[in-house]
Amino acid sequence: MSYRHGFQLGLGAAVLALLAGCAGSPGTSESMAMETAANSAADSGAIIGEVSPPRDRARVHNELAAAYYERGNMGVALEELRIVLAADPSYAPAYSILGLVHMDLKEYPQAQEAFERGLRIAPNDPDMNHNYGWFLCQTDREELSLRYFLAAIKNPLYPSPQKSYALAGACALRKGNESAARDYFERALRLDPNLPMALVNLAQMKYRAGELSAARGLVGRYNQIVEPTAESLWLAVRIERRLGDRGAEIKQSAELRRRFPGSKEHEDLVRGRFE
Repeated sequence: MSYRHGFQLGLGAAVLALLAGCAGSPGTSESMAMETAANSAADSGAIIGEVSPPRDRARVHNELAAAYYERGNMGVALEELRIVLAADPSYAPAYSILGLVHMDLKEYPQAQEAFERGLRIAPNDPDMNHNYGWFLCQTDREELSLRYFLAAIKNPLYPSPQKSYALAGACALRKGNESAARDYFERALRLDPNLPMALVNLAQMKYRAGELSAARGLVGRYNQIVEPTAESLWLAVRIERRLGDRGAEIKQSAELRRRFPGSKEHEDLVRGRFE
């Protein structure tokens, strides 16, 4: 999937993970999704390219579109989505992926149109609300985005409310509402204690608030469960420095130096710019 946006701490890769389950094939590689689509066609007695019930054909090609989107192949994803909508223009999940593809391509009017059409068909669909919420956040409508994240969360059949809480937290931060952001990140972590984006952002907030032991635990967990970033290691260095644990500070500094020698964070370390 291609979700290349800036972040409060650690948001880039983490947003990717939060949206990976919302395009139609959670955590699925392109080849696995293609196999799933082929198996789905076989189960329905259809072969891709042959005549099959419109909804089955739409579902199969929608899974393929999601797989190509996750791999960043937007052109092929769009081709698959055209097949989906030609087969069944009322197939709501396709509009959610279509909106994400257009958003990634920075074709914002087309993204808006796709999301709005999908919501007219399925106004209570949690993935649709979640993805539209992120689109609104990325187009400077953070306050409005929260309405759609909360709509997704309220759906009792939504399997991933922690994802919507985490992105709601990111959007609240963009708006400068740290109190709301903190609440959303804490709610996300109550549902999934290892959600990377919530871990690293809440760690940063607790560091700024002087809650150093809590910040240490959060960023430490983040650095264990995902590949550390220059930002997360630099946060760990500063936390240990303020806690007065010289041994831990040296260890984290060495890790930052080894992994990211050309980074701004390493330059700040060398120059002693800790705050």
